[in-house]
Amino acid sequence: MKFLTARWHNLILANYAIPEELLRPHLPPGIEFDRRDGECWGSLVGFQFLKTRVLGLSWPGYRNFPEWNLRFYVKQGDTRGVVFVREFVPQRLTAAMARLIYNEPYRAAKLTMTIEETETSLTAAYTVAWGGKMHALTCRGTKPSVVPPEDSTEQFFKEHSWGYGTGHLGKLIRYEVHHPKWAVYPVEQFDADVDWGLLYGPQWAAMNAAKPASVVLAAGSEVSVFPHHRR
Repeated sequence: MKFLTARWHNLILANYAIPEELLRPHLPPGIEFDRRDGECWGSLVGFQFLKTRVLGLSWPGYRNFPEWNLRFYVKQGDTRGVVFVREFVPQRLTAAMARLIYNEPYRAAKLTMTIEETETSLTAAYTVAWGGKMHALTCRGTKPSVVPPEDSTEQFFKEHSWGYGTGHLGKLIRYEVHHPKWAVYPVEQFDADVDWGLLYGPQWAAMNAAKPASVVLAAGSEVSVFPHHRR
């Protein structure tokens, strides 16, 4: 049964090699890191959550909004997926229900989203206010969008059908995300103004000196989310 349907659009994924010791406390049971070039990887992600429906219902004020999250890449056997360190949304109710029902690391905060398009480019910008600072991601890509090859860096970071988490009783939670493969806009410019220590805790402050190894600007699509039984 579909739990959620929406359109996820204009996704910025800023991709960083992250020390394993920062990620291990968030690793669900039975899940391992999906390493690339021997490193653990995570992404700062900003995107548009549009035309949202939960269990087929659409609620005023909860249809269109930005989300900002930090996710990292994992495997369960040969199945690749993601785990979230923290997810920011504007609505307190959405954040509270996600924490209560699924123990998902949601927080409510003031966010903005801005999309500017011309005939030759698309610029996406997302901000989140947290810890007394306005954090920002901005990315400009060139048109037209293209679908990258299967073995590309873009494909590694943007294509995942599974999300994993840890339930209130310490058991694994799984959910499946269906969407077509996303096209990307070749990235022309990227800027980040982020204090990792404020967003994710003092132990993350060392990431303030890090630069992303790559940035993806994905066009996005309609998505459907299917929860699976807890294990």
